[in-house]
Amino acid sequence: MRLHILHIIIILSFLLVRPVILTGQQDPLLSQYMFNTLAFNPAYAGTSGMLHAMITSRHQWLGFEDAPTTQTLTVHTPVSTKDFGIGLTYIHDKIGPVRTSSAWFDYSYHLRLNEEINLSLGLKGGFNHYKTDFSEFLADASPEEMNYLDAPEVTILPNFGLGAYLWTERLYLGLSAPRLLEGKLDDNTDPGAYISKERRIYILMAGYVYNINEELSLKPSFIARFTESIPASFDINAMLFFKSRFAVGAFYRPSGYIGGMAQIKLNNQLSIAYAYDISLNKLASEFGSSHELMIGYELNFRKDKVLNPRYF
Repeated sequence: MRLHILHIIIILSFLLVRPVILTGQQDPLLSQYMFNTLAFNPAYAGTSGMLHAMITSRHQWLGFEDAPTTQTLTVHTPVSTKDFGIGLTYIHDKIGPVRTSSAWFDYSYHLRLNEEINLSLGLKGGFNHYKTDFSEFLADASPEEMNYLDAPEVTILPNFGLGAYLWTERLYLGLSAPRLLEGKLDDNTDPGAYISKERRIYILMAGYVYNINEELSLKPSFIARFTESIPASFDINAMLFFKSRFAVGAFYRPSGYIGGMAQIKLNNQLSIAYAYDISLNKLASEFGSSHELMIGYELNFRKDKVLNPRYF
């Protein structure tokens, strides 16, 4: 039913009649984070040594109307020399009547610490565009619910973030704060109203590639998200690569989710990947499973040698 999520929002509004700061998931939740590092860390821009573009589309609770969906587009490349890179990130997130769009410019400066270790420092700047529109629920709303269907609310909040990314041929470690400013989503000063605002988030991610033999490689990785007033969240992942062309893997979230994924490189430029996850919680599993599709494209327009294969 179209009003399921609307009912949940209304119930929460009654529970939150006292002054409180609301926090929630304000950044993309991607199962295939290891293929889309730029969405979380600006220091990753240009580190692959080639132009790299990626599109992902995530659909949570498939079959549940007005369930969350997230689309991301990232493009990045080294510029002139390998000393720095630039990138663009666009994210669109939708859950029921709430839509969030964000656009970011990413810049990174690369340092070669020694023959094996590289360090990149990154900066990102852009904005989040928030829109809440209950108009699509008008046809199904009861007279009581009409009180909550106000005119669309739009908020635009500029922001910036920082990141660091350390990598070798087999190892990577990243730390970032992709959103440093804590802007308010509304200017409500009523003591009896709630305050909705962005929260600063810190992201730690790492991965390692272990060569089992000439054909098989194992890549364990993890990502951790830390935000004030919200429990930390983690993803633990392991991918098995076969001849660097095909990979399968599984992941686990301590919050109660498991899933699997597969990636295939169709050629040296084009790759596709798919991820599936489901909740271990019986109640949450009633919402259904989540699906995520990724398409990546790489173009080496430079004459110098680029590491091949690349696992991150």
